[in-house]
Amino acid sequence: MADIARMAGVSVSTVSRALAGSALVPQAKREEILALAQAQGYVINEQARNLRLKKTRTIGIVIPLGHEVGQLISDPFFIELLGRLADEITARDYNVLLTKVARPEPGWQDRLIQSQKADGLIVIGQSDQHEALNAVARTYLPLVVWGAHLPSQIYCSVGSDNIGGARLAVEHLVQKGRRRIAFLGVPSLPEVGLRYDGYRRALAAAGIAEDPALLAPAHFTVDTAYDTVRGLIDSKVPFDAIFAVSDVIAIAAIKALNAAGLRVPDDVAVVGFDDITIAAYVNPPLTSVRQDLARGAKVMIDLLFRRMEGENTPSATMPAELVIRKSCGS
Repeated sequence: MADIARMAGVSVSTVSRALAGSALVPQAKREEILALAQAQGYVINEQARNLRLKKTRTIGIVIPLGHEVGQLISDPFFIELLGRLADEITARDYNVLLTKVARPEPGWQDRLIQSQKADGLIVIGQSDQHEALNAVARTYLPLVVWGAHLPSQIYCSVGSDNIGGARLAVEHLVQKGRRRIAFLGVPSLPEVGLRYDGYRRALAAAGIAEDPALLAPAHFTVDTAYDTVRGLIDSKVPFDAIFAVSDVIAIAAIKALNAAGLRVPDDVAVVGFDDITIAAYVNPPLTSVRQDLARGAKVMIDLLFRRMEGENTPSATMPAELVIRKSCGS
């Protein structure tokens, strides 16, 4: 940088400002300095600059999987949300650091923060880490979580109206004449618990008694969800519809129903949750509760950058929408 300054007849600080695009340096002089730097093969040491500025220009995206160690980052929901988040982050000229935390151990968030590899953290899913996230949020502001908004929550979260979305799904099944509606999911997880609440409210509003035999604890992997549905079929418990808490589970359910000789939707109607891209292309196309991931990613990054500036932002809950396709009948 000193060589460039000598060639341009300016101070080192002026070169530094010019290379950073500062308007304090006249445009003509900036262009002259940039041309000299390019001709001399000068490359800014981003690591040294970030160290000096005490910034990494990196956002960490973290996926904790305490609830489902077998779930892959290649899960279609993760892929879609990660892509949306990456677009929002790179549009602000920041980099992305992705971390999968399988079997989270106590203090995992503190270790991530203390590594100083990122200026802020996005956590996708609360998993079984609600209390741990609350604990770290007491002292660490630049944190935003995709998930459910829960009572006594300290951390900032962004997510969909899980109760309302589930009610829409089950009410639609009831309108189609379905009375024996199975719930596929593990209610102990925050978002799933709210979807279970919506399922129960819709049944109660329709005057349908909840049957515990129709609660099938399906996990977020295709193989385990498939096995859960086959077990439900083999139990001989009668059911004429399925509300699955994710599209991956719903697609596995359709596969299991087909393998058992049951027709979708004639014998069993199926509704999923998320409305991932593939939902429209399975056979039959899947009715699903849409989560607006494009909007969700934008809101999350907007909130995170505000928190990086010191603002204690509130959580945000987005409305859910039911997208009706042939898995529930015409």
